[in-house]
Amino acid sequence: MTAQVAIITGASRGIGAVIAKQLAADGYAVAINYASSATEASKLVVELRQAGHQAIAIQGDVAKSADIKRLFDKTEAQLGKVDVLINNAGILKALPLAQHSDELYNQNFDIHTRGTFNALREAATRLNDGGRIVNFSSSTVGLNFPGYAVYIASKAAVESLTQVFAKEMRGRGITVNAVAPGPVATELFLHGKSEEQIQGMAKMPPLERLGQPEDIARVVSFLVSPAGGWVNGQILRANGGLV
Repeated sequence: MTAQVAIITGASRGIGAVIAKQLAADGYAVAINYASSATEASKLVVELRQAGHQAIAIQGDVAKSADIKRLFDKTEAQLGKVDVLINNAGILKALPLAQHSDELYNQNFDIHTRGTFNALREAATRLNDGGRIVNFSSSTVGLNFPGYAVYIASKAAVESLTQVFAKEMRGRGITVNAVAPGPVATELFLHGKSEEQIQGMAKMPPLERLGQPEDIARVVSFLVSPAGGWVNGQILRANGGLV
């Protein structure tokens, strides 16, 4: 039996890399998309192949529709038709709204909103019936932290895309959900924060710790599995009870 095929965007490191490992362990052939971290993506592919899994790395900017089309084309050619799409690519730069540059605003909406839109549009005609789509939002959408306005706005748009697209996939057996993590101990989150800030955020959830990438990968694993088949059009906040 041929393995089911999963594309994970922004998967060379952080949460995306751990999702790729989790889905590979679950039996998926994985296509690891990356924008610029070629070395990390190659290392991850080698690691997965040495463990007996099918894995490839494909460079592409999710904000460019031609790159997303190429991502699907290459995945289909090398692994087979796609069953699972994980829209994980993201950036995180907190700044008060008044201090945002046009460039940073565009970056947030290009990667989070346009990137998700591009991948959903391609998946609409390319994903196998019965497939699974998991987008990435953020628990900041429920927290409305100062300094996160533009980031939150770009992720709130992803939540709306998720809920509408789930309905547009009617009759295909495809589920479309979003995971909205709270603070997760990745390089992306930890960068530029003091130890005091990190500890403060770790104490915020009732479980009194930061999330780990594995916490999020297991939620994704559930959503794409047969066990998650009745969950559709939902935003699943995975944050230890933070909001």
